[in-house]
Amino acid sequence: MRCEECQYYTYDEDYEEYVCDMDMDEDDYARMISQGSKDCPYWKSGDEYAVVKHQM
Repeated sequence: MRCEECQYYTYDEDYEEYVCDMDMDEDDYARMISQGSKDCPYWKSGDEYAVVKHQM
Protein backbone atom coordinates (compact mmCIF):
# COMPACT_ATOMS: atom_id res chain seq x y z
CA MET A 1 0.00 0.00 0.00
CA ARG A 2 1.05 3.58 -0.53
CA CYS A 3 -0.16 4.93 2.80
CA GLU A 4 2.36 7.77 2.74
CA GLU A 5 0.57 9.23 -0.29
CA CYS A 6 -2.94 8.81 1.14
CA GLN A 7 -5.13 11.68 2.24
CA TYR A 8 -6.08 9.79 5.40
CA TYR A 9 -2.49 9.15 6.53
CA THR A 10 -1.96 11.86 9.15
CA TYR A 11 0.36 12.54 12.04
CA ASP A 12 -1.19 11.87 15.46
CA GLU A 13 0.48 13.96 18.13
CA ASP A 14 -0.88 11.77 20.95
CA TYR A 15 0.72 8.62 19.53
CA GLU A 16 3.64 10.57 18.01
CA GLU A 17 3.39 8.60 14.76
CA TYR A 18 1.51 8.53 11.48
CA VAL A 19 -1.84 6.74 11.50
CA CYS A 20 -4.70 6.03 9.13
CA ASP A 21 -7.37 8.59 9.96
CA MET A 22 -10.10 6.99 7.84
CA ASP A 23 -13.44 6.95 9.66
CA MET A 24 -14.36 3.25 9.53
CA ASP A 25 -15.99 0.93 12.02
CA GLU A 26 -14.83 -2.53 13.11
CA ASP A 27 -16.86 -4.26 10.39
CA ASP A 28 -15.27 -2.14 7.66
CA TYR A 29 -11.80 -2.82 9.05
CA ALA A 30 -12.42 -6.58 9.32
CA ARG A 31 -13.75 -6.66 5.74
CA MET A 32 -10.68 -4.80 4.48
CA ILE A 33 -8.26 -7.14 6.30
CA SER A 34 -10.09 -10.32 5.25
CA GLN A 35 -10.04 -9.42 1.54
CA GLY A 36 -6.44 -10.54 1.30
CA SER A 37 -5.73 -7.77 -1.19
CA LYS A 38 -2.84 -5.43 -0.68
CA ASP A 39 -4.84 -2.52 -2.07
CA CYS A 40 -6.77 -0.39 0.40
CA PRO A 41 -10.33 0.31 -0.77
CA TYR A 42 -10.29 3.64 1.09
CA TRP A 43 -7.08 4.99 -0.41
CA LYS A 44 -7.47 8.52 -1.73
CA SER A 45 -4.71 10.63 -3.20
CA GLY A 46 -3.38 13.24 -0.83
CA ASP A 47 -1.94 15.19 -3.77
CA GLU A 48 -3.92 18.43 -3.77
CA TYR A 49 -2.56 19.31 -7.19
CA ALA A 50 -3.76 16.11 -8.89
CA VAL A 51 -7.12 17.70 -9.67
CA VAL A 52 -5.46 20.81 -11.07
CA LYS A 53 -3.23 18.69 -13.32
CA HIS A 54 -6.33 17.16 -14.94
CA GLN A 55 -7.87 20.59 -15.54
CA MET A 56 -4.87 21.88 -17.49
